[in-house]
Formats: sequence, C-alpha cells, structure tokens
Amino acid sequence: MYILIFSFSLATLISMALISLSSLFSKKSYNDLEKSSPFECGFDPKNSSRIPFSIRFFLIAIIFLIFDIEISILLPLGIISNSLAPLSWFFVGALFLFLVTMGLYYEWKDQTLDWIS
Repeated sequence: MYILIFSFSLATLISMALISLSSLFSKKSYNDLEKSSPFECGFDPKNSSRIPFSIRFFLIAIIFLIFDIEISILLPLGIISNSLAPLSWFFVGALFLFLVTMGLYYEWKDQTLDWIS
C-alpha cells in the first residue's frame, strides 16, 4: 500500500513540476496581433461578417461529409464479414456504394458540382 501511495505522489510531483516548468518557459514577451487573430476558411476577420459565403467551401464540406460517412459505414463490413454470409455483406456494401455513386452522378448532372459557371 505504501508503494502505491509513494508512486502516486511521485507521479503527481513530477507532473506538477513539468506543468510549472512548461508554463514558466512558454510565456512570450510580446503579443503579435496577426498571430492571435482567428483565421476561418479564408475569411478576413477584420472585415464585415455580412459578406456572401463562397459556395466552394460549402461544396467541399458536403463532399467530405458524404465520403466520410461512406467510409464509416463501410468500415464495419470488414469486421462482420466472418459472422455473415459473404454474399450478403457484399451485396449490402455494393448497394450502399451504388446509392452513393448515383447521388454523386445526380449532383454532377444537375451541375451542382460546377464551381465556375
């Protein structure tokens, strides 16, 4: 029991010493206004916030979300491949990929993916 208390107090002391040393040496002597200003998706933070939003950033975000969700749905198919029949999980994955591909094809034909018109 004494060894556990000793090791816990030693770990606490080392952690506190490292935290205090890092906070002591990490202070900067000056504040740079350019570095401390936020940078959000290509917007200048010093201008008005009522400027129109660029559709390019929105399209990139939507396409990223679609394919990110696609990966997170398809990833468990490899894990459950041993518990299901191979044809069943193959057809489920193929159907999902087909639906996502048809959605991308629809957006392409509807010209919503055209950035410059």
